Amino acid sequence: MPETFGQAVRSRRKELGLTLRRFASLAQMDPANVSRMERYLLPPPGEPAALERIADALQFPKSSPERMKLLDLAAVTAGRIPRDIVENKELLARLPVLFRKLRIEPAVDRDQLDALTGVLRD
Repeated sequence: MPETFGQAVRSRRKELGLTLRRFASLAQMDPANVSRMERYLLPPPGEPAALERIADALQFPKSSPERMKLLDLAAVTAGRIPRDIVENKELLARLPVLFRKLRIEPAVDRDQLDALTGVLRD
């Protein structure tokens, strides 16, 4: 199963040894909402400032791949396209081709999709 934003937050929080309440305090969030978010009962915050506070509380350096992954997971988990992609007009114009390809050719097998993902990741 793919990792969700909440799973990523919980995993990193525990890795850092932060209690839910301490993390919530650092991220300026309600502990009950953090718990719901980690359990996928509440979507990630939509406000960029709130996401930045979460990434800061999880001690991800600015512009690090880990921080970018967390912000991408927030967008995908909430059913949104990441903000930096939306703001890049050239890249945004190419997304429909990718979407069409994924929709029209469901015959793409898992190995091909995994290979594509690997190429894109590198």
